Amino acid sequence: MGAIPGNLETDQQPPMTLPLRHFVVGLGFLLGGTLVGIGIVVDAIPGLGTLAHVHLLLAGWICITIMGAMTQFVPVWSGATLHSRRLASAQLTLVVVGLVGFVTGLVLNSLAWLIPFGGLMLAGFWTFVYNIGRTLRSLDSYDVTERHFLLSLGFFAVLTVLGFLLALDFTRPVFAHVAVNRPNVVAMHATIAVFGAILTTVYGALYQLGTMFTQTELHGVDEYLQPIEEIGHPVGVVLLAVGRVLETVLVAQVGAVLILAAALAFSTILGRKLYEMQVAWTPMHTRYAIVVPGLAAWALVTIPAWLQTPTAPEHLFGAPGAVHLFVLGTIGFVVLGTLYHIIPFIIWVHRYSDLLGLEDVPMIDDLYDSRIAATDATLLVSGTLVLVASEWFQLSSIFQIIGGGLVSLGIVVFSANMIFVIRDHSPHSLGRILLGSLDPRQRSRATGEHPTKE
Repeated sequence: MGAIPGNLETDQQPPMTLPLRHFVVGLGFLLGGTLVGIGIVVDAIPGLGTLAHVHLLLAGWICITIMGAMTQFVPVWSGATLHSRRLASAQLTLVVVGLVGFVTGLVLNSLAWLIPFGGLMLAGFWTFVYNIGRTLRSLDSYDVTERHFLLSLGFFAVLTVLGFLLALDFTRPVFAHVAVNRPNVVAMHATIAVFGAILTTVYGALYQLGTMFTQTELHGVDEYLQPIEEIGHPVGVVLLAVGRVLETVLVAQVGAVLILAAALAFSTILGRKLYEMQVAWTPMHTRYAIVVPGLAAWALVTIPAWLQTPTAPEHLFGAPGAVHLFVLGTIGFVVLGTLYHIIPFIIWVHRYSDLLGLEDVPMIDDLYDSRIAATDATLLVSGTLVLVASEWFQLSSIFQIIGGGLVSLGIVVFSANMIFVIRDHSPHSLGRILLGSLDPRQRSRATGEHPTKE
């Protein structure tokens, strides 16, 4: 992983500032969500603080990171030109302004403001769906990663409409005269968001990353497990969501079984790739290695709960006590591990790739500090374990504070490591990345939406 795998079309990637802007903003929402979470534990956040916390982490950190990752790697992986750089920039602005206003309205209990700001978020996510959808449409065929991304875009489109309707329902009773009630729509929205949009994207990305950066291929039992995940997971998400909104337990149970079977199948595939790995171990691999037991353990402990009552509110994200195991131990470590490659990768390509053979250049993994990476891994793993134990065994709130504090410190350390990479190696300052438009070398071509190389 020291340089760039030969099958990536780096000539097709967007300007460096575009995806990096998404990642830096996502890290900001991660820090904000962490602070709100601590404030909730110590009873210092007014209004609908828990809802604000969830949206900061899921919509702010994870979804914005997904937006940036697809904007960068769909062109790179697929060899397709991004449909529109302007739309990719606009999507971030719309989502950020909308989410900040939305969260502020929740905390201040100013629910009328959720409608306009929710509308901005809806517009931003739909802009993202349209832009990446048009980019993928140019391909003649789709591999396993691209198929997952297309499904994820569909889930994004549905969940954001549901989210806007829920925001509208706070002040104008949208569901008062229909056959479904608000709590069931909330359950459907959450199911499509977490298991549909987010987890489908995670699976799709890891099919590419898990083989590319272990230098392995799917073979043997992997070829039997892949259809279980690729077919079973999206079908399961739809059935679980429909079963929850209609309160049809049998339909939800079938969907739950498919999602859990897919999770166990995929954790086995990823574990096999890490076991067969042909390259040196990196922080990305470490975090992926945590995902394997995290995802499998979540699925195993969730089986009894979802087989019994998958529509129960306390079983929304799995078994009682398994929320942090899934959100942090699985999704969180996938995102953190991927960022340990994608941020240095983008900067390395733009700063050092043209110098290969002309002078000594650092490898991708030389751009970040490995000691800081080890520190944040230790903090995040230990904090996650404390939170999982506290949740599972219903320990006193002091353990939640300790676990949350360790995770928070790990997030700060991780964010610092990534900021140092940008500060020390990026050809642009952090302010330029956040506030600038296209790369200066692109300005002469800014009127054309389909340039081929930066």
